[in-house]
Amino acid sequence: MHFTVEEENLICMYHNADRRRTIGKITAALPDMDGDMRALARQTITKLEAMTDADFDGQKFLFTDE
Repeated sequence: MHFTVEEENLICMYHNADRRRTIGKITAALPDMDGDMRALARQTITKLEAMTDADFDGQKFLFTDE
């Protein structure tokens, strides 16, 4: 699965023990996000939901400061 830099950074901010918990943390934060960030979060959640747990565990998520 390919993630944009913005999506990877979001995952890094909310990364938890596994894919499902990471999705849960991002989902829980949705009400506190503005429109653009909420759209990015939903897009990221969709990609995370499409992955398997094994794919998530094998993926390296790196925070990039651009």
